[in-house]
Amino acid sequence: MRPDGYIEHTLREQGFSLVAGTDEVGRGALAGPLVVAAVILPADFDLTGVRDSKLLTPTQRERMAVKIREHALAVSLVRVTPQVIDKRGLHKSNLRALRAAIARLVPRPDYALTDGFPVKRMPCPSLGIKKGDRVSASVAAASIVAKVVRDRGMRRLHRAYPAFGFARNKGYGTAEHWRALRDVGPSPVHRLSFKGVGAEGTLIAETLEDWDEEVIAAQ
Repeated sequence: MRPDGYIEHTLREQGFSLVAGTDEVGRGALAGPLVVAAVILPADFDLTGVRDSKLLTPTQRERMAVKIREHALAVSLVRVTPQVIDKRGLHKSNLRALRAAIARLVPRPDYALTDGFPVKRMPCPSLGIKKGDRVSASVAAASIVAKVVRDRGMRRLHRAYPAFGFARNKGYGTAEHWRALRDVGPSPVHRLSFKGVGAEGTLIAETLEDWDEEVIAAQ
């Protein structure tokens, strides 16, 4: 199944000229931020290669992310730090980030599509689509952008905390990752509220620097 733009086309025919898709990456990771992207694609965007980011190779994702950023009408990114996730909870943090990603798009969209579940209080009309990253071109595009951005960041964090293998596992709970948590305890980029993470050891006494100027700590 590949996104064919049918959903976006149908919405445009109904008068919603700027249709945005949004998706998140990193919900289930033990470490690192949650990254949300929102994308508005032009009606004539070449959808060749656009699909759920999980179905693409890293090289394919990198190439598609460049193509999307070059030709999209708008792209926005929101990163939620592990500390905010621990404080507010994963689902609430995710919902706030999805709303923020849509709100930050310029131009503002007329309609928003989300992956899997509806999001209340969006800044525009919206619809949650089951397996949205498989059927909606704009949601798939957002998943690609978010995945590329998060993976790059996790590779940078690997250099700071090599024991956890972030370059390989991207913060997810592999056997290697769990062994490192048992051996050295969680780092400042771990989600201490996740089961088994905060209890594995003492927090390493280092300060987590912002990834870059785009990092957003939700209020």
